[in-house]
Amino acid sequence: MSAVEHDSAVEHDKVPRQVRLAAAVVGGEALALLVVVAVLVGKTVTGHPNSVGRALLGAGLALLAAVLLAVAARGLLRRSAAARTPVVVLQLLALPVGYSLGFQAGRITYGGPIVLAAVLALYLLFTPAARAALDRER
Repeated sequence: MSAVEHDSAVEHDKVPRQVRLAAAVVGGEALALLVVVAVLVGKTVTGHPNSVGRALLGAGLALLAAVLLAVAARGLLRRSAAARTPVVVLQLLALPVGYSLGFQAGRITYGGPIVLAAVLALYLLFTPAARAALDRER
């Protein structure tokens, strides 16, 4: 095992399980948003949207959120305290979106997973182990 591999293995061991799980949830959300981007672009190209610009703007915003979530998930795995804030903000924004989709629009299969993932990520990031790992001074 090289020194770099050993250092990354030691660093990985220091990351609490809750932080790794939160990073996995956030990474899964990023992948789901990439699927949404592909679907939005595909429907825009093959269909007849009322506004192509609006459809592509929605896809662009979803892509931006996916990139931000992916970067934040990586930051969580590196125990960067700065990675938690964007994750918390995006999860708090996801809660009303998931609620609207699930309960107001009657699409629980879309809104339910959004709400569950947001609640799970928020819970995991505020467990004592995650707070201890991410609240440290550098």
